[in-house]
Amino acid sequence: MGEGSFKLIMRRFSLGFAAAACAGVALASCSSGSDYSGPAAVDTARMLATEDDASIGNWMSHGRTWGEDRFSPLEQINAENVSELGLAWFDDLETKRGVQATPLVIDGVLYNESIYNIVTAYDAATGEELWTYDPQVGPEWARLACCGPSSRGIAAWNGKIIIGALDGRLIAVDAATGEEVWTTQTFSTEGELGAYSITGAPRVYDGVVVIGNGGADYGVRGFVSAFDAETGEEMWKFFLVPGNPEDGPDGEASDSAMEIALPTWSGEWWRWGGGGTAWDSFAYDAELNLVYIGTGNGSPHMWSIRSDGEGDNLFLCSIVAVDATSGEYVWHYQMVPEEDWDYTCTQPITLADLEIAGEERQVLMQAPKNGFFYVLDRATGEFISAENYLSQNTWASSIDPETGRPVLQPGAHNTTTPHMMLPSWLAGHTWHPMSYSPQTGLVYFSAQEQGDIYAALPKEDFAFNYHRSNSGQQRGNMPELRAQLMEEVRATEKGYLLAWDPVTQTEAWRVDYPHPGSGGTLATAGNLVIQGTINKTLAIYRADNGEKLWEMEIDQAPVAGAITYMADGEQYIAINAGWGGSPVYNLGPFETSTAKLLVFKLGATGVELPPPPPPSDLPRPPFLMASEAQVARGRELYAENCMRCHGANAEGGMKDLRWMTQEVRAQFNEIVLEGLFGDKGMIGFGDTLSEEDSNAIHAFLIARANEDYTDAAASAHP
Repeated sequence: MGEGSFKLIMRRFSLGFAAAACAGVALASCSSGSDYSGPAAVDTARMLATEDDASIGNWMSHGRTWGEDRFSPLEQINAENVSELGLAWFDDLETKRGVQATPLVIDGVLYNESIYNIVTAYDAATGEELWTYDPQVGPEWARLACCGPSSRGIAAWNGKIIIGALDGRLIAVDAATGEEVWTTQTFSTEGELGAYSITGAPRVYDGVVVIGNGGADYGVRGFVSAFDAETGEEMWKFFLVPGNPEDGPDGEASDSAMEIALPTWSGEWWRWGGGGTAWDSFAYDAELNLVYIGTGNGSPHMWSIRSDGEGDNLFLCSIVAVDATSGEYVWHYQMVPEEDWDYTCTQPITLADLEIAGEERQVLMQAPKNGFFYVLDRATGEFISAENYLSQNTWASSIDPETGRPVLQPGAHNTTTPHMMLPSWLAGHTWHPMSYSPQTGLVYFSAQEQGDIYAALPKEDFAFNYHRSNSGQQRGNMPELRAQLMEEVRATEKGYLLAWDPVTQTEAWRVDYPHPGSGGTLATAGNLVIQGTINKTLAIYRADNGEKLWEMEIDQAPVAGAITYMADGEQYIAINAGWGGSPVYNLGPFETSTAKLLVFKLGATGVELPPPPPPSDLPRPPFLMASEAQVARGRELYAENCMRCHGANAEGGMKDLRWMTQEVRAQFNEIVLEGLFGDKGMIGFGDTLSEEDSNAIHAFLIARANEDYTDAAASAHP
């Protein structure tokens, strides 16, 4: 069974399910001309025919289609009857961490992913659990990954569900049973530049699994790799920034592209990875056989440190098109040359055919962090247009229509003097899914205006930290100026749902929210736009004019995108509602219920969400300030000296040391070394442990507390 474990509930979903159901509604697509029939019967034929009767009710890929438009032709639920929507079923995911995944629905089975890449299959009509697969990702990844143990989704191909695990494993499981079929490791975690993770959804294009990774904030060299969906064998790798020039070519598909990129870098960037990780966004044009990659920020963030303040630094914050079969470079367009602001272009990429200036154009659309909405020719990468979608932009005044380069605002680049940037690393539009309706011609996405204060460290003061953020920023200089700028930041904060016309590059309508942080969108042929909101609701609007048609309080602020599907002749809407991964300055304490998979249909009654759990009395742990080396040493010392009484991996035992109070933490060395609690049986270890050893054990316990606090607090008791 490999490295993971699985739980199988043999009810309706036995190995013979596919054959039995082929005669009924659930698998009407069995005669669709596909090469495979059975659970998760997804292949090229079906993905090229998503509008056919056999597949129109499915959601077989992350963005529904390979073009990632997140538009469903279903219209049983529509603007005229959506007021009759009710909760059909739900599953409590038993966590308060961010649950960000887009579920898949294929022929009556819903496949969903929760934290730590745990995947569950359900009967899509009833919610009956069919099987669960747990890849056993270690709890330490709650802190080793930059933004927690969340994932944005899974893929399906020829009877397999494919998982990009947080720890770098790419795993295929049998869609009928949840048993592991194959697994492969996509990156190495060795060395200081091995701080990778996977939080994005894998995609499968004509049998090729494409996956990126995260970690640019921690110092890595970004790349995208592709694998055979049937065997897990690697097919190609494409690096997104150059390595050390003295090492010569990598011998990978990206070698020709690195010849283009290398002259745009300066200094010794490779010492800190360079960045550019493709941690979320991809799209695919089957006719052109092109995979479109959205790339990330630099490492370190500060251009002056990373590249001595010289060069465009390709392919940071770019769209790169590669051949899907070979991985070879075809074209690129860079949104943010001289990347200096932790901007990423990993936001959703959407393909469409638009009539622009009287000509039908095959385009690619993206609204990245930098506040501009881009339209590019997807065959050539030619710049067509870009306009600012925010009310103000301190980074660039415009995009030059001749060169496609940004016209930077005066003082946009970072110096050692603090200044306010809007948009900031918090993004004009973050990873939250966006949708495009060919009926209205509009794109729908969650926009936000959250500035932040930037100031670069002098290069000589920069110190690299393994598995910690390596921004290159200084955070505390000139406090009076910072306080003044922060008042400006807070005063300008906004969040809204934006409907954008990509042809005219103008706003069609918006819905204002009290804070940033609302989630992804889904558009349907029923003239609907569906979005989870920062108001802890699920809301549905008219796609043509933004009129609110329906809203339900759910005590959660979903950040994931909703999907819609058909099961047993009825249309459903499903969404993962689990707040997390979207910081907001003015939100204050934001308590929510546990994350849930929520599923709705017309006329549903009798299903109610449970009341919110009581507030937790667990003490919140301090931030982890120690190095990874110190934590690792503390883990060894804990196992040698503490585990017998206090539990393996610091869980439970006579006294659960994860949940020490602030007062006890202040006395930690006295307790461990001097026997302060000797009368309670806690003898001193001063004869065998040094103060350095005690500090390392404490660092390990702080790390463990940070890994587990969110979920432990959700249950309101240790």
